[in-house]
Amino acid sequence: MKKESAQLGNEGIYDVKQLGLPRTLLLGLQHMFAMFGATVLVPIITGLDVATTLLMAGLGTLLFHLITGGKVPAFLGSSFAFLGGYAAVCPKLEDGSPNTEMIPYACLGVFVAGLVYALVALLVKVLGVSRVMRFFPPVVTGPIIISIGLILAPSAVNNIVTPIASGTLADGTQTFHPVGFNWIVALSALLIIVIFNIWGKGMAKIVPIVIGIVVSYLVAVVLGIVDFTAVKQADIIGLPLHSEQFMFGAFKDGSKAISAIITMAPISLATMMEHIGDISAIGATAGRNYIAKPGLHRTLLGDGLATSFAAMFGGPANTTYGENTGVLALTKVFDPRVMQIAAVFAILLSFFPKFSAAISTIPAPIIGVISFILYGMISAIGVRNVVENQVDFTKSRNLIIAAVILVSALGFNGIGGVSFTIGSTTITLSGLAIAAIVGILLNALLPGKDYNFSEADPKETGVNFEI
Repeated sequence: MKKESAQLGNEGIYDVKQLGLPRTLLLGLQHMFAMFGATVLVPIITGLDVATTLLMAGLGTLLFHLITGGKVPAFLGSSFAFLGGYAAVCPKLEDGSPNTEMIPYACLGVFVAGLVYALVALLVKVLGVSRVMRFFPPVVTGPIIISIGLILAPSAVNNIVTPIASGTLADGTQTFHPVGFNWIVALSALLIIVIFNIWGKGMAKIVPIVIGIVVSYLVAVVLGIVDFTAVKQADIIGLPLHSEQFMFGAFKDGSKAISAIITMAPISLATMMEHIGDISAIGATAGRNYIAKPGLHRTLLGDGLATSFAAMFGGPANTTYGENTGVLALTKVFDPRVMQIAAVFAILLSFFPKFSAAISTIPAPIIGVISFILYGMISAIGVRNVVENQVDFTKSRNLIIAAVILVSALGFNGIGGVSFTIGSTTITLSGLAIAAIVGILLNALLPGKDYNFSEADPKETGVNFEI
């Protein structure tokens, strides 16, 4: 281990034995803090449970480290890429409460998406990285990512402008806070996030969302639009699992289950590109090629099984986190055991329901402005994907593939997808699913493929869904 540390030279300390237990625990806590803001955003936006999400992030990270032999300093948190799938399969109810009836179906779709990772990992092992990656070039994944953000955009704006209930009159009429309060809270969140994201230093630059939420939440408390009823009613300690959100509840209706799978599974194409980009970035930060050793097939398998495991018990899809790569660059400590400690902290935190209840009191305008930024950045990340990979749009094949993907995703989403019946089962293909299927087929059939992926010298794909 000391030999490995010496090889890194000034790039960083690899062995936590040189740090001692107190500093190692502090580093683990810092990594937990770095992933926290983004990880809890997914359940806040989708209606999944915050405590379950933290538990599955921790357990998923430990599972990933087990499968990769504890060689990769990565943390797995909630994936933003699947937000479009959740919005299509289990949109929140009109009053903003979780759609508990449809959440199991969304989880089943995410479970299968995780199995797609496992399948691709097997293909990578058998066929080699380059051959498999030819089917998922940036000309396909880039437009798909752009579509995810654009499809979600209306829901972000709706969260900002929808009035917040303030009470009920004696005659049963519901009253609302002034809509101007929404804008005050939303703009305060937006301003803080922009300032710290651009001009922040150290950890402040890595967790601008957390800072923005805290400041705007305090503004909301001052304005009197935060309801603390859920916090008062919540237990101090409790189990972070809720059977009504388990994936197994999706076996009641075959049509809904198949439609959810078809909606969710294609999103794994985008998240696999994110995975490769993150593993490459972690390798560049630590001075190691993790794509070659322990191998892309192992890291994909670890990420995929962590996602499937989380979905079984009502957690969101997992993905390797860019925020924690930023912490690696700051601390220069690349020992994977620090990430494992962070995972344990996340697991412990999940057993405090009052904490989860406090998170659930975040007003809709704050969620809306976070979503506003996030969804826009997802689309911008898709643009970055095609630019950084130098996709040649002077070629007609590339233009056709991108055009068909974008129009299919947005056009079919606008009409609610396409439904058809096989036997007694009705299946619905979402716009995103249609776009992914058509894009992959066009890329495979049209001549002139010009994308090659090198295992020996992996490049960042430009795909990173974290802010």
